[in-house]
Amino acid sequence: MITTATADRVPVFSDFALARQVVRALRECDRAGETRTLCFVVMPEHLHWLIELTAEDLARPVRRFKSTSSRWINSARDTPGAPLWQAGFHDHALRREEDMLSIARYIVANPLRAGLAGNVGEYPHWDAVWL
Repeated sequence: MITTATADRVPVFSDFALARQVVRALRECDRAGETRTLCFVVMPEHLHWLIELTAEDLARPVRRFKSTSSRWINSARDTPGAPLWQAGFHDHALRREEDMLSIARYIVANPLRAGLAGNVGEYPHWDAVWL
């Protein structure tokens, strides 16, 4: 599970089109074969991303994601080179005894806890794939 925040926690992804660029960048990591996204939620100023790692190094797909999303979003905002993400990220490797379904539910329920939606279906920037 990966959590990363925008630089200075600016709510960049309150803008619908920019949030969709984040989703597109997540999908790009899956297409590149480095990750298999199980679920995610793009919040206004951060991202939660539950993945199955297919690359040898976790930092590599996170770098790819941050680089790609920064490039696309900075292009859309006409802010080339501006920092989009905080340096680093928080990760938590799930142990076998941890309930992945509960963690996925916790992730996609973030907009409810933040008061951004009355139910998960109202919030547009999340997805979940189950095995």
